[in-house]
Order: sequence, then C-alpha cells, then structure tokens
Amino acid sequence: MVALDGPSGTGKSTVSKKLAAALGATYLDTGAMYRAVTLAVLRAGVDPADAAEVVRVARAVELSMGTDPLAPAVQLDGAEVEGAIRGPEVTGAVSAVSAVPEVRELLVALQRELIARAMSEPGGMVVEGRDIGTVVVPDAGLKVYLTASADARAARRTAQDVSDGRDGDLRRTHADVQRRDALDSGRKVAPLRQADDAVELDSTDLDIAGVLEQLTKLVESRGLLVGAA
Repeated sequence: MVALDGPSGTGKSTVSKKLAAALGATYLDTGAMYRAVTLAVLRAGVDPADAAEVVRVARAVELSMGTDPLAPAVQLDGAEVEGAIRGPEVTGAVSAVSAVPEVRELLVALQRELIARAMSEPGGMVVEGRDIGTVVVPDAGLKVYLTASADARAARRTAQDVSDGRDGDLRRTHADVQRRDALDSGRKVAPLRQADDAVELDSTDLDIAGVLEQLTKLVESRGLLVGAA
C-alpha cells in the first residue's frame, strides 16, 4: 500500500498511475470521487455551500471507480464522467463540497471498501489524495507527501488544461491553486497536511521520470516489492 498525498498540481495523478502500472498494482484517485460528487451537486442545481443539500445529493448518487492504472474510470449514476469532473466549474466548487463532514464520511467509507478489496488480491494498491496517509489508510506501508512550488503547480495545471482541450489561463490557475491550498489546509475535517511519518518529496525541479524514480526507490527501501507483479 502506497499513500500519496499533496496539494493540486504536484503531478500526483500522473506519477501515481505510472507507479501503480510499474508495480503491477491497482490505483485509486480519491480526489476524483469528490469531484464526481461535486459534479452531481452542480447538475442538481444545488449551491455547494448548502451542506444539507450537498449531503442529500451525495447520499443519492451511484459512484463507481475503475482501479486499472492504465484505464482509470469514474462513473456517476452509470455514466462516464472522467472528462466532466476536470472542468473549471467542478474545480471551483470541489473544495466546498469536500469540506462537508458527511460527504467525507461517505466517501472515506467507500474508499476503504475499495482498498480492502484491492489489498485482498496480489499486487497491492497506490492511492492518491489529500488525506490518505492521515485518515484513509494511516497504516500504509509507504506514505509520501508530494509537494511543489505554487508557480510550478500553476504552470503544470495550465499546461494540462491546454493539453486536454480546456482554456489555459496561468494567472487564473495560479490564483486557484492558492485558493484551494488555503481551503484544503484550513478545513476542520481531514485537512490537507503531511502525515508525521510521511516522506516529503518536492517535485518543483523534477520531471515525471525523476519523481517516479524517487518513488520507486522509496518503495524498494520499504521492502514493498515482495509479491508485486
């Protein structure tokens, strides 16, 4: 079990998927789960600040997560929403939705079910998010807190938006990165923070290959390759 936490724009998703594929492990993007619920909230016409209504929507949705790192999938009420959950509307509202305690309780329970299922099979799992090492799987064999400067993260997010066909605005993205950092770190329930026993990995001056190399070394140093594919 590898728990990979950190703020947005650090490359968590890319390196988590690549690491899982290299290890023959499954993969879970917990942030996508909060984004999917946020999408459902927006589609229902609910104000993300209305906690009671947000919880009502969250309890009603059917959420399915694919755990293949080569083809991760997110389904909301039976429909694929991987592209839809990455848009600016969801990005702007997800911190508010994910700060609702009941929403976190619902999704953490589902995350633990998916993790338990994966860990009952050979290969293990790489899980990424913001509270994996502190809340979801505090006994993970390896906890990594992936970070980078706000400038680097904003540039990466902007480049990813352009690559995915969305509008790329570096100034707006930089402001959004800082806004999300403040909201995620300041929420009362499961705030974004580095677990006491997590290894901090600063990716500001590393490319994807460099981060993956460091993560692989950490996995090896913890003896987690036993039984891996």
